[in-house]
Amino acid sequence: MQKLQLYIEGQRIDLFKDETVSITQTIQNVKDIDKIFTSFTKTFSVPASKVNNILFKHFYNYDIVNGFDARLKKPAQIELNSLPYKTGRIKLEGVDLKNNLPYLYRITFFGNTVELPDVLGDDKLGALAFAGSDYDLTYSPAQIENYLENDLTATNPNIIAPLITHTQRLFYDSVSHVNGSGNLYAHGGGGGSNFHGVKWNELKYAVRLYAIIEEIETRYSAANGYDFPIVFSRDFFNENNPEFNNLYMWLHRKSGAVDPASQVTSFISPIGPYTATNPTAIVPTGNGFFVSNFYIEQPNSITSWEIQFNTLNTTDPYRLVISLNGTTIYTSPFEVTGSFNFNQNPALVGNGTYIISVQHSEAIVFSSVVQTFEGVTRASGEEPVSYTDVLTATSVSAQKVFTFVVPEQIPDVTIISFLTGLFKTFNLVAYVNDLNTIVVRPLEAKPNTANYSYYTSADIDGNDAPVTYDISSYIDVTKSQVNSALPYKEIKYQYAGLGTYLAKQHEQLAGTGWGSLNYIGGTSSDGQGGINYNAVSRVYNVEVPFEHMKYERLLDAANGNTTTIQWGYSVNENQQPYIGQPLIFYGVHQTGGGTTSIRFLEDASNFNDLDSYWVPSNSLYLNPVSGTENINFGLELNEYTGASGFDETLFNNYHSEYIIDIFNESRRITKVSAFLPLRILYSFKLNDTFTINSRNYIINSITTNLQTGKSDMELLNKV
Repeated sequence: MQKLQLYIEGQRIDLFKDETVSITQTIQNVKDIDKIFTSFTKTFSVPASKVNNILFKHFYNYDIVNGFDARLKKPAQIELNSLPYKTGRIKLEGVDLKNNLPYLYRITFFGNTVELPDVLGDDKLGALAFAGSDYDLTYSPAQIENYLENDLTATNPNIIAPLITHTQRLFYDSVSHVNGSGNLYAHGGGGGSNFHGVKWNELKYAVRLYAIIEEIETRYSAANGYDFPIVFSRDFFNENNPEFNNLYMWLHRKSGAVDPASQVTSFISPIGPYTATNPTAIVPTGNGFFVSNFYIEQPNSITSWEIQFNTLNTTDPYRLVISLNGTTIYTSPFEVTGSFNFNQNPALVGNGTYIISVQHSEAIVFSSVVQTFEGVTRASGEEPVSYTDVLTATSVSAQKVFTFVVPEQIPDVTIISFLTGLFKTFNLVAYVNDLNTIVVRPLEAKPNTANYSYYTSADIDGNDAPVTYDISSYIDVTKSQVNSALPYKEIKYQYAGLGTYLAKQHEQLAGTGWGSLNYIGGTSSDGQGGINYNAVSRVYNVEVPFEHMKYERLLDAANGNTTTIQWGYSVNENQQPYIGQPLIFYGVHQTGGGTTSIRFLEDASNFNDLDSYWVPSNSLYLNPVSGTENINFGLELNEYTGASGFDETLFNNYHSEYIIDIFNESRRITKVSAFLPLRILYSFKLNDTFTINSRNYIINSITTNLQTGKSDMELLNKV
């Protein structure tokens, strides 16, 4: 028997002598291939001893003020024979009573990877600050043109304006010209027919996915008070990994135009940045501030909120606008002039990131804007403390321009959905290392590369390299099973968003979703020519929560000649503005000799002809000589070349090896039990290889009784 110790927030708790505690570990299970797992235990019991009653603050007595908060998981550590074994979190499930007296507490241990959804909760991408000069954007013809035409990635690497329109149909015709049409031809003749091309306000900005990862780390950092800060490794989320670093998300919150019609005569200008001295509960970030239960553990603890605007002798009216996580939650019902104090309802304040703005028709300069919050907060286990937090913004200029606020324009989806989508798309695994870094790595290596894949190499820091353990002598040979490893007959890979005009047209003509893949076994990495295995009937769906647009390379309607123009059309099959899922794409900068010029309309009477521009693409490169990587799951004709040579699909590069092995005739799931020695229990990782009688296996799952040391394992033979 092994000696088990459990610590919660550094305090050792009492355990029942005969309580069985088992921990299950799996990183990717062959039975559920798109899920990311972590260590966990079944719920187990601990006695309601004097020590435990103090730690759980007599949870059974709900009249106790500031008692144990079972809504929060608490830091915990498991030791075996007084040596550290696993760290994670404990959740208190409840307490059992006998004769109205506490008898036991029911608790569950979770491994650290579950902290990701715990920390993020339901926060949306709009909760991220996107602070700094990279995101000082106006929505104007001049700035849209700048980000469409120029490669600014040396100085501003995170924002582009791709050639994707929300309503206007673009085309190219070197002969026939109609004023106001979407003809991109740079017409050199005279007369009003010159004024055609892409309208500036048909375009929207896009943000690099790597920048979103950085914003997540900034928002949920130790500096902002999180006791489990989010820090990702740079194994896959890496600026030197073009397959990820060159991906962008279109800043498309609503279908159609960016600005509502009211903004033709009025403008909304965010206030900030703020400064604060030792903030207690309200923390400034960029042009806003955020509130979190990691600071305020008592709900409704803000008792007053005052916003004081101090103007410089202006009589121009303005309104107060408040947004939470990118969504407007309050607009003052009246206009004010000059200096004014708004006393806000504290009940408006919940978790999230806030931006305070003014809606105005004329330029206004504020000498300062001061926000004062009063309330009560407490650290875990401590008595409530009153606070007064003051945020101050000075010399605030509200100009007559439409400010493009990224949190208010980014798609309205949760951060955890965004991250889960990336994990599914690129078949990534995530686990927490000893430094509390969330290591994110591809499950398998791309063909003919040495990337930092989970099963084949160490991580980018040289850690967690897979090793081999011979466990032959520890196996319980009295009982074992060898089962089929094929849990389903077919795997369907697809994007949730396939509703744009050309993608819908593709589905109607081809009978399959654009970029999708139905893998039915066999040995072909593109899923074609497989075998219909009828021994099982389950179909497994892997759906990623992104839009997958089909783009169009324009031909000259006058003569059929190809241009270098590729564009996206964000409308539905009825050619009406379309919102869809968050759109991700590769941004490719078209420039240099031979680039087709396009006409950019600033207004009804002014235009510029551009010899370079950003085009959207599903392939990393437009020329297969440079590389054939793309974000289609299945093999498709490339929109730019019209050829099928772009064969480095998502399935081929990130999914095929593992999936093809599942369908291999020789693949089995072997179930065995073993009494592993402590040197292996302490050391093994889920990417290690177990050898049994000269046969090598990878770990599908392993459940260990921490007292007896017995491990029940599901192993996959290497094929």
